[in-house]
Amino acid sequence: MGNIRIIIIDEHPIVQTGLRSILKDIDDIEVVDAVKNVDLFFEKMKHMPATFVQVVMYDIYNPGDQEIENIRRIKKAFGKINILVLAMYSNDKFILKAIKSGARGLLSNQTTRNEIAEAIFTLRSGYEYLGKTITNIVLNSYLNRSKFDVGGQSEMTQLSSRELEVLRLFGEGLTNQEIADKLFISIRTVESHKNNIMKKINLRTTVDLVKFAIRNNIIEI
Repeated sequence: MGNIRIIIIDEHPIVQTGLRSILKDIDDIEVVDAVKNVDLFFEKMKHMPATFVQVVMYDIYNPGDQEIENIRRIKKAFGKINILVLAMYSNDKFILKAIKSGARGLLSNQTTRNEIAEAIFTLRSGYEYLGKTITNIVLNSYLNRSKFDVGGQSEMTQLSSRELEVLRLFGEGLTNQEIADKLFISIRTVESHKNNIMKKINLRTTVDLVKFAIRNNIIEI
């Protein structure tokens, strides 16, 4: 399949160097260049075949309308490039806007080398990727806005009190084992509750949860 070729967009040379160092020893990943802004990224792409780069890693320090517009620009010009956003500061609205604008993956400033690699390989395989911290932000927002009504029926009223408890703990970032210990139940029971939760709200993954939030305007963007 060949190497996954990446361009990094980051305004700080020291961060560019750090990311290059993190990724250089990972098999099948190749950083072909690093630039300090989106305009320079477009200049670089003028001298490359349209399909040469598979992933652009866009580091965002101050999430706002300009950054969302930059994501749209990249997506419109290079629809086949996977946009992986590393958001140093993020909130639910920015996450949803970024995904709606074309980002295929999102990581937070708490990400790790392994998570970055996992995200890149996931994007190359044709799937979206949300880092653990990003997932927690979205899930907590979903829970905090659980009184929405879609089609005349509140989705959250379908969940039992124990399922809501499991969902909230999951949203706080607890692992299955930690949830099991906290609630004095088995890991298998935790997994069963999670499966029931996702079935009841008709979702398969947390990425589906984000799409659901966008589709139903649970969070205004």
